Amino acid sequence: MLRATFALLTGLVVLVSSARAIVGPARDGEVYVDRVVMVLARDGARERVCSGVALGPRLVLTAAHCLADARNMLVVVRAGGKPAPVAVAATARHPGYDADATRLRRVSVDLGLVETATPLDGLRFSELGEPPALGASVTLAGFGITREGGPPSDGRLRTATLGVVAPVSKVTLWTSDPAGGELGACHGDSGGPLFDGEGRVVAVVAWTNGVAGRGCGAITQGPLAAPARKWIETIRARWGL
Repeated sequence: MLRATFALLTGLVVLVSSARAIVGPARDGEVYVDRVVMVLARDGARERVCSGVALGPRLVLTAAHCLADARNMLVVVRAGGKPAPVAVAATARHPGYDADATRLRRVSVDLGLVETATPLDGLRFSELGEPPALGASVTLAGFGITREGGPPSDGRLRTATLGVVAPVSKVTLWTSDPAGGELGACHGDSGGPLFDGEGRVVAVVAWTNGVAGRGCGAITQGPLAAPARKWIETIRARWGL
């Protein structure tokens, strides 16, 4: 399986260099490449690309729907230049995660944790931040596609500044393009962090919506990180991290 995933990784990094992550006018995200990682998973014949953020030397926060069996996953670190794949030792989904939530219109805490088999060399580790206020700016970072239906990212990290919008929730953060354009997360950005102005993780990407029936570019939404502190620390202790 790992050989197959390495093949996926190779395909990602040899794509045209002009490809960008995040739909809309995204910015280069190299300033965050020392803390944001790529999360690769295989589920049967399906291969999935997500993003994630390092919370510790062997701990990555991502979206629960990005997870698979640990044997079928890799975390890819880009700090220092070339992509470096790291094997996964264990995964955990938040107990509030509901895989059918979108279809059945139910609340879900789409958060997942990944324990890597070896330390994530060259990375800085992010802290969790409190939920931002309505109208505040947050920074999305991810490795996703740049246009809906287009080719996958070339593995370069991109960022976007989004604004916090209603509805205000104790579970979920809703954001959109403050300029009223079509800037936001898309496929591959799932699990990517939303940072506050101090560089703390306030949420991770779990769901997107677009205009005119599209799936990306209008709303970027995801579970708040702060309410999950106790769960994260419980899993960290269970794994001895």
